[in-house]
Parts: sequence; structure tokens; C-alpha cells
Amino acid sequence: MREPLRIALLTHSVNPRGGVVHTLELGRALHAVGHQVTLFAPAAPGQRLFRPTPCEVQLVPIAAEWPESLAELVETRIRAYVTHLSRLLDERQFDVFHAQDGIGGNALADLEERGLIPGHLRTVHHLEDFADPRVMAWQRRALDAPNQLLCVSRLWREVLQRDYGLSAREVCNGVDTTRFQPVAQPGDAEIARRHGLVGDGPLILAVGGVEERKNSLGLLQGFIALRDTLPTARLVIAGGASLLDHDTYARRFHALAKAHRLDGSVHLTGPVPDADMPALFRRADVLALPSVNEGFGLVVLEALASGTPVVVSRIAPFTEYLDDALCHWAEPYDPTSIARALAAAANAQRGPDLVARAAPLLARFSWQRSASQHVSAYRAALSKQFATT
Repeated sequence: MREPLRIALLTHSVNPRGGVVHTLELGRALHAVGHQVTLFAPAAPGQRLFRPTPCEVQLVPIAAEWPESLAELVETRIRAYVTHLSRLLDERQFDVFHAQDGIGGNALADLEERGLIPGHLRTVHHLEDFADPRVMAWQRRALDAPNQLLCVSRLWREVLQRDYGLSAREVCNGVDTTRFQPVAQPGDAEIARRHGLVGDGPLILAVGGVEERKNSLGLLQGFIALRDTLPTARLVIAGGASLLDHDTYARRFHALAKAHRLDGSVHLTGPVPDADMPALFRRADVLALPSVNEGFGLVVLEALASGTPVVVSRIAPFTEYLDDALCHWAEPYDPTSIARALAAAANAQRGPDLVARAAPLLARFSWQRSASQHVSAYRAALSKQFATT
């Protein structure tokens, strides 16, 4: 093996979001093949990463008080990262600096401008349209500044090329098939009971909270239509920790649920302990992800590995890696289409048979493969960096 790399991986939160999961599992896979990985995440007093890791962890101190605006939140976290890393770099050296989001990307851009680091990489999971021009400017800077951009889907690689004139290298996501698997485990029933996943009738699970880009209102409208034929169906939305303010959208969601008297049929769990998630996937009859904007959709792989049928939007990036045998397609802006897909998935064969059909896909998306692709990208970036110095 070539000399191990000293890798700094930066993420934006300690909470379970797709990009944070990617960072943790990538770090674990890189660590497993001998690289020296340090994970960085902003954390208020008392916070810690939602999932244990064998990697070294550096928690970047931030205030416990929640900022008044998104721009203030982004600015203070960039500043916290710059302060923390500036001090650390007086005594530590890294070969690779890799940000998984715009906050880390801007912090590394600041350090590079000051001559404290020679370069950095950035993974683009997805992009947002923000109302605040300052936040949009930070998002753009975190695209322009890196020496190498990475993406986890062809969709976003093409968006970067078409809309920004930027080239990106595609790397894969992964799934841990020892953690997510269809065989029931001791304690599954108690976990399901604790989170309200009990009762008769098909259970529709959505993960990630109530958000506009996840099309939660569209899912709710589809669920309302579904109940015309499956009146005992229930909708459970798990998770929801986010840096963004989704309150206005959530109020519309709750108002619609109340107007249709769905209080007993729609349940929001709030944040769920990470150790409980495999049991929730196994308990669900359907995973629903009719999103209108996704970077990849890691929960799709986790559901399939758990033997749970999935409903997804007939849009990229889902169309890049799924087919009719592995999912049920929905048109995200058509509640009737969502309802039909939910009904078909609820009646579909699940368990080990679904996992067997998904086996080639699950093998293709492994964290080991992702780590190998990242190491190739790191070494290519380092070769360019040394060639220009």
C-alpha cells in the first residue's frame, strides 16, 4: 500500500443528515484501509456526533444559542471552523482537506487564501435556492474555490457543468448491509412501539422531517388519496434535524392534516436515535421519498437493504440507479400518482426476496468502493497540487 493519507473531513452538523452520514461512513471506510482520518463537525456544548466512529473527532465549538438568521448561522460556523483549524494547523499537518458542504468549503477557502493550506476538495451533494444573497454568495464561493469538486450523482455533476461551467468527479455513496438487513432483531417491536409504529394497516415511512424539497405536502396529499382505498394506512415521518427553517412549510403540512382529521393516522417522531433506524425500516411497509430535490437519497439504499419497498419520484438522481424492479415510481407533483405508487408498494413482495433483487445494486454502492474512489480523487488532486508548486 502507498503511504497512508492524513485526511481532514469537514461536515456541517453532528445530526443525522445525508451528507453527515456520508462523511461518517466514508471516514470509517478510509480508516479501515489504513488512512489517518480526522472528522470535524460544529458542536454546541454537550453535543456529539449522532453515530460512533473509529476516526479521530474534532468538535468545532459553537454557541448554544441558535442564530437569528440563516446568514448569521452560516457566517458564525464558517468563522468557528476557521478559528479552530487555524489553531490546530500550528501543530498538525494534513495531506487532504475535504469539505462536504458549503460551510466547510468556505472555511477551507479562507484558510487557503491565508496560505495556511495548499488546497482543498469539496463534495456537492445538492444545491439550494436561498432567499438571502449572502448565503447564495457563500454557496457559489464554495463551488469556485476548491481544487477539485466531487458529486455523488450524475445529476449534480451535469448541473455543475451546465449551470456553472465547473467540472466535477463522480463518486458513489454506500450502504452498510450488516447494519441494514431484513432479518428481524431482538428489540425491534419495542423500538417500533416507542416511536408510534404500531397498529394495523400498512405503514408508510418517510425519513428526514417535513421539508419542501422532500415534497412532504405532496406526500401527505398522496396519503390522503391513498386512504380512500386503504383507510387503515398510516404515515410516519421520522427525523427532521436541520439547519434550515422549515416552520412555515410545516405549518401548511399540519393544517392540511388537521383539515382531513388525520391526527391519529399521521405521526411525526422528531429526531430518532441512530441505533433505532434499522428497526424502523424493517417495521415499515413502504419507504416514501417523492422528493423534488435530492442529492442521492441514501435512505433508498437503506430501505432496500432492509427489504422494504420504496416509492420515489421519477426524476434524477433516482432514475440513475433504480429501475422498475427495485422501486415504485411517482410523479412528484401529482398526488394521485403518489397514491398509486404507495398502494402498489404496500402490496408488493418484501423481505429477503426484495433484498435478493437489489443485491447487485447494493454491491455496487458500498462504502469500500466509495473510499477507493475518494483516495483516487485525493491522490489526483495532490499530484496537480505538487505540479503547480
